[in-house]
This record gives sequence, structure tokens and C-alpha cells, in this order.
Amino acid sequence: MRYLCAVYLELKNMEMLSLAEGTTLDRDSIAYDEELRGGGHYIASDALQLANTARTLRVRNGKLSVTDGPFAETKEQLGGFILIEARDMDEAVELASKIPMAKHGSIEVRPVMEISAKPRS
Repeated sequence: MRYLCAVYLELKNMEMLSLAEGTTLDRDSIAYDEELRGGGHYIASDALQLANTARTLRVRNGKLSVTDGPFAETKEQLGGFILIEARDMDEAVELASKIPMAKHGSIEVRPVMEISAKPRS
């Protein structure tokens, strides 16, 4: 089963990292992706640019509304993701607990919902 590991961070905490700490975090993150790949768990991952570069859109009554930035004002912002394959939620949580960013932010682990064109039963 596929699981999305959404990586949340507080910008102020990331800004407090020294250049060396940031470099180590990047290196450790790339190395963990390779570890997941080697174990057959890796599907995809990416870091995201800051939330202020985002746009949030909605379509209501056929009209498009676009606003700059994220939808909600929160301390934590989505900083990246890792899409993994795991046999169950317990294994997904175990794998996610080793994501280096877990030491600096939080990781939300959520099963991917399989959507089909077939009618729901």
C-alpha cells in the first residue's frame, strides 16, 4: 500500500540551523531516500519552496478564485513529501520515523486512497 509522508516544518526553526547543520540535513535526507529505494519502499519525494510562493485556488459556481500563499495561517507549513510503499500503517510509521526532518518538524503519514472510475460500492 502507498503512504504519503507529508513533512511539516516551522520556518523559524529551519532558519536557526547553521549552514553546516542545513548541509548535513540535506545530505541525510538524500541518503535516507536512497535507503528507502534500496529497501523497495521509495516511490517519490521532493522538497517544496516556501509557502509564500504558493497559490491556493478554488472553483465555486464555475468561477475561479486564486489567492497568494497557503490556505491557512499556521506555524507549520508543508515543506516536502515522501511517497512510500509499506505493507501497513505500522511499517509506514516506522519508515517515516527515520526521515531526518522528523527531528526538526513533524511528519504526517496518510494512506493513499485508490480512486477508480468504477462506481463506489
